[in-house]
Amino acid sequence: MLISENMPLASASDLPKASEAFRNYVDSALQDRVARHYHTQHVNQTVDSNREKREKFLQFDKFKLSVWDAILKLNEVIDESDPDTDSAQIVHLLQTAESIRAAYPDEKYDWFHLTGLIHDLGKVLSHTTMFNEPQWCVVGDTFPVGCAFDEANVFHPSFQNNPDFNHPVYSTKNGMYTPECGLDNVLMAWGHDEYLYQVMKHNKVTLPEEAFYVVRYHSFYPWHHKGAYTHLTNEKDREMLFWVKEFQKHDLYSKLPEKPDVEKLTPYYKGLIAKYFPDVLEW
Repeated sequence: MLISENMPLASASDLPKASEAFRNYVDSALQDRVARHYHTQHVNQTVDSNREKREKFLQFDKFKLSVWDAILKLNEVIDESDPDTDSAQIVHLLQTAESIRAAYPDEKYDWFHLTGLIHDLGKVLSHTTMFNEPQWCVVGDTFPVGCAFDEANVFHPSFQNNPDFNHPVYSTKNGMYTPECGLDNVLMAWGHDEYLYQVMKHNKVTLPEEAFYVVRYHSFYPWHHKGAYTHLTNEKDREMLFWVKEFQKHDLYSKLPEKPDVEKLTPYYKGLIAKYFPDVLEW
């Protein structure tokens, strides 16, 4: 999908007045919980642990579950890395989707509405009756492993206890990669983004490439929010960055006290799920 000058871009005036208060990693009400999460994540996200998780979870032989049932599962998950909200995930999903829908009301962007709804479904990895994975390998900002941890990452000092921090190759700027290799060729920290992207590929979801890309990199804040790691990106990444940034506005700034009317919105989003997803997915 080409970027057009007629696209309805969200401006600063469209966002909540207190938008600068989001992603507060200094003194939020949830600071202790969030800091503990990132310390654990930064110590444990290594090249080896990443490869182990992929080997374990990309067989897609654990569960069979519909998209809507996965959304309902998220109603029982609280993201411990999020300093902005402790609401159940289904609230955040609908807030994101409806924010995108308001900015992009045309039917041709229905794929973008649905992306807002499903973008965090990979967090079922931490559901206690499903995979029961610790949250350090499920949620939080993502970053490449196998190269130096950029200082744009939140809580950067905690990487010093990561086994890869002083690795002779992984501690260098390019690490095990070549410059401009493209993010498709980069091993990102394992979590809900990569997992859902792989689930969608495996189950032959028919959403456009832009949706797959947003799902895969929406938590890569050091890149799309701070401009880090650009030496690893290629032309495709630079083009797709538009959609990631557009999505990020709605993912982040829609975390408001007002709760969506789940019953009212369900028929619309179930219709989109039926359009783009199979009835049941292999997880």
